[in-house]
Amino acid sequence: MTTTSISKSEIIKNSLDHTITSWSKQKGFSPPVITGAEGVYFYDIDGKKYLDFSSQLVCVNIGHGHPKVLEAVSAQMKEVSYINPSMTTKARSDLGKKLAEITPGNLNRVFFTLGGAEAVENAIKLARIYTGRHKIIAMYQSYHGATYSAFSAGGDPRKLAVDSQQAPNFIHAENPYFYRCPWNSKTPEECTENALAHLERIVQYEGPGNIAAIVLEGESGSSGCIKLTPGYWKGVKSICEKYGILTIDDEVMSGFGRTGKWFGIDNHGVTPDIMCMAKGITSAYLPLGGIMISEEIAKTFDDKPLPLGLTYSSHPVTLAAANAVINIYEEEDLINNAAEMGIYINEKMCEMMGKHPSIGDFRNTGLLGCIELVKNRKTKEPMAKWNASPNEMGVMPKVTAKLSELGMYTMSRWNLIFVAPPLCVTKEQIDEGMEILSEAIKIADQETI
Repeated sequence: MTTTSISKSEIIKNSLDHTITSWSKQKGFSPPVITGAEGVYFYDIDGKKYLDFSSQLVCVNIGHGHPKVLEAVSAQMKEVSYINPSMTTKARSDLGKKLAEITPGNLNRVFFTLGGAEAVENAIKLARIYTGRHKIIAMYQSYHGATYSAFSAGGDPRKLAVDSQQAPNFIHAENPYFYRCPWNSKTPEECTENALAHLERIVQYEGPGNIAAIVLEGESGSSGCIKLTPGYWKGVKSICEKYGILTIDDEVMSGFGRTGKWFGIDNHGVTPDIMCMAKGITSAYLPLGGIMISEEIAKTFDDKPLPLGLTYSSHPVTLAAANAVINIYEEEDLINNAAEMGIYINEKMCEMMGKHPSIGDFRNTGLLGCIELVKNRKTKEPMAKWNASPNEMGVMPKVTAKLSELGMYTMSRWNLIFVAPPLCVTKEQIDEGMEILSEAIKIADQETI
């Protein structure tokens, strides 16, 4: 875990000179060199210990370094490392059967991809093929991946740099974002009614017969954990059934126990027509994604070719990792732990809101949560606005720098700080994280009015 400072410098230099870092300027920063990880912690080359309070990119659900995944991957590679997707393996058979058991309702068939963006891309393609329609509706404040169709489906402002090249026929609707409700609703239930009425108006404007699918996250993730208001998912499903539109549920971030249930949509009692998954399916130990579909959709391709294909679809090594990870969720009762620890975080956050005037809102489902920092609780003026440029971030860089200084890594965007530790987290580790967050948020408190 230790090495010379020269070696550290060389690692950083070679990385900056010869690799590209996503979502980042390519010069003028010094990335941490990570040499080890276990449970909810990881370590840099200097031996500094970090509490991972967002499971990296909300994906290392079982925690770091679980030996059973290594054992499963090693055993699979000794047997066979790769075969053509038109062949099969026991790993594929086992995982397909298990996914059919744990996904909701009549979802019964899986097409494997290598990540979340590919899953969304293929879900959109399949919805258009199946319905013969071309338009897709999604939320403005959402993220579905960075391939062209997935980027275009999402409303994340990171896509604006390539906006002139976005894929066609994607329509966006306002989120049921009660804390900042576009319709100034007085209650979450009223926000649901207004959001659904708005969505159905869009369906009518765009022509119901033109719309293939509505894409919605099981629970909102990197856009700020915008908690879906009561009945919203059911209302979306009802609108879709009314007009023959498919529902695509993006569970890439909210799936596999993250929200205290197998999938985020399980909190809403809805079965989608297509479900996208990735991240937690292997706890990000290896890249894997997929789409689950109903038998009804699958059977339309019984006598004609399915026009979906990827070289690494059903890669046996990644499937072996997924089988091991799903067993770990069950054997270690991690999904129930996520639900219980989510309740505990909510309790601790209520205490923190009493101490920190800059905490405007905290939204959480299981272990998928987000703190929203504001300058004024009454006006809800954000500490940094949505899509703030670097020179508009105000005090937020100081807050995030303090987190790192105190030994925490967690995702942050604009005025948002994410709270999404691995599902194996304990109360003691949550207490440790809350103390660090509290110290950093004191900096933001000084900016409140």
